[in-house]
Amino acid sequence: MVTQAAQQAKKELDREYELIRQSEPRPISKANLKIFAGTANPELAREVADYLGKDLGQVKISPFSDGEIYVQVQESVRGIDCFIIQSTCTPVNENLMELLILLDALKRASAGRITVVLPYFGYARQDRKAAGREAITAKLVADLLTTAGAQRVVALDLHAPQIMGFFNILVDHLYGSPVLLDYIRDLPHKDLVIVSPDVGGVARARAFAKKLKDAPIAIIDKRRNPLLQNQAESLTVVGEVEGKVAIMVDDMVDTAGTLVKGAELLKKEGAKSVFACCTHAVLSGQANKRIDDSPIEKLITTNSIPHDSEKTSKKIIQLSVAQLLGEAIARIHDDASISAMFE
Repeated sequence: MVTQAAQQAKKELDREYELIRQSEPRPISKANLKIFAGTANPELAREVADYLGKDLGQVKISPFSDGEIYVQVQESVRGIDCFIIQSTCTPVNENLMELLILLDALKRASAGRITVVLPYFGYARQDRKAAGREAITAKLVADLLTTAGAQRVVALDLHAPQIMGFFNILVDHLYGSPVLLDYIRDLPHKDLVIVSPDVGGVARARAFAKKLKDAPIAIIDKRRNPLLQNQAESLTVVGEVEGKVAIMVDDMVDTAGTLVKGAELLKKEGAKSVFACCTHAVLSGQANKRIDDSPIEKLITTNSIPHDSEKTSKKIIQLSVAQLLGEAIARIHDDASISAMFE
């Protein structure tokens, strides 16, 4: 028997989740909050600021003639709760260095607390030593951010959850799945099967399937040739996809080579249609052309990485995570629960 207290708790969680989906600005309980943005994804930063009813903080970022980056915070931040929104996407090294310098500027300006919001965490794929004498750059970047002055990090769909343990500061791990699931639920298709593009993504696919009324899952088993980076050697499907609408789920799409080969295999195995979704659309090299020429009907992604709509594939649907990030910022500022957003 469900108690009245349990019913009340569920209503409260439902109300909190609804805050993520609403379009109106969220009221902020305190005034000592400022949001700063690097040059990596200014549009997303502005959307987050609009959701919170705030203006972006004034900061000057410009290059010297030799390529060095100059940063000056142009307003007082003494004792202020500061958030920096910066994706370390292409150009990765420039955006990362810009973030580190901005952190140092805020630290030296006596900011009260500095939180880095990483819609996309570059270098995350190098999270372990897969061969001798390799670097673990995900750990290196974590150390750099901490040394530069970050006191807390908000990350969206890290490539590997263990990266949270690379930091010696608080890390809030957000998931883009609520945004992607809203779109998938509205698809006019039934008989869905959620497909993981590799064995490592099974947990992610299972979580998606659970939210879609326990839809079945399938797995694409891929064997890589270590001499060919970003290319899969062979693919096989584990699971039933014939006559179903296959939705491939991954955290990121880079060159789209494996994604397209997986889609072709799913069609060959009898899938009625193929969709794909990911949080981070890196889209390097010939990715857009591959997607255009593929049997994928739509690639649903987020704006964690900015792209020019005129240059990207017309099959790509880009959804905003501004409300998700904005809600997380508001909760951190108000010392409220982050995990309740996903329960």
